[in-house]
Amino acid sequence: MEVKVAKSAGFCFGVKRAVKLVYDEAAQSPGRVYTMGPIIHNEQVVEDLKSRGVRIINDDLVCEETGQQPGPGDTVILRSHGVSREMAGRVRDLGCRTVDATCPFVSKIHSIVDEKSREGYHIVIVGNADHPEVRGIRGWVNGPCTVIASAEEAERASFPAGERLWMVSQTTFNLENFNKIVEIVGEKGYSVIVTNTICNATKERQAESFELARESDVMIVIGGKHSSNTQKLFDICKGQCNNTYYIQKLDDLVTVDIQSDSCVGITAGASTPNNIIMEVSTHVRRSKL
Repeated sequence: MEVKVAKSAGFCFGVKRAVKLVYDEAAQSPGRVYTMGPIIHNEQVVEDLKSRGVRIINDDLVCEETGQQPGPGDTVILRSHGVSREMAGRVRDLGCRTVDATCPFVSKIHSIVDEKSREGYHIVIVGNADHPEVRGIRGWVNGPCTVIASAEEAERASFPAGERLWMVSQTTFNLENFNKIVEIVGEKGYSVIVTNTICNATKERQAESFELARESDVMIVIGGKHSSNTQKLFDICKGQCNNTYYIQKLDDLVTVDIQSDSCVGITAGASTPNNIIMEVSTHVRRSKL
């Protein structure tokens, strides 16, 4: 049996930065430490941070676990997905210390939509409207904004005559689908400017996973169940390899059927720790010896 692990699998730059910030704060901060929503979409990481005293606050700025609200002396860390301008202001108004762990690529999108909406452009975000990153981006728009998640939604979309559109993307969106949506909107005859804001790590991960799935008999995709970028990896791999499995941790391998002569490909989402990838790959190799 041959086992191949994608070189791009696991934490991207933005996630590494965000996770390190939280662990550092958990070790150094004299007060309570909170994150504004889960810092990343990985349950194992969130649980480990919880064991170190880090708690999560919701959109009402309350920790559901304790019923407490952060205050002076406490630290609130803004999640890697980013938050709206209004939410960031509400956190600061609590009087607590704020640490911004927003991925720099997401912060760049905030700046683009802030500037271009002030210039009169109708902002079009290609992404999942319910994803925290997209909700945060929308919160930096100063005017009309439309979110499009699929080619079907793009076909139905319409804008006022003469409207100038500026299109951006959720950083973890599927590149092929993004290009398709851009093409559909462009063919409607609107004045459109496009900034492809899918991050390079996402593009590389998707391209590598596509090629790996094509040459594999079994494909294993590792990531949190709420991870948007992992779901997109799964969809890409499933399109090339019918025997594609989405797992979160080593224990989930019981659902995977691997023959001794299989070529197994393994990839992982941007929020998957390296130790989980290593555990899965090592177990697969040993189980068929």
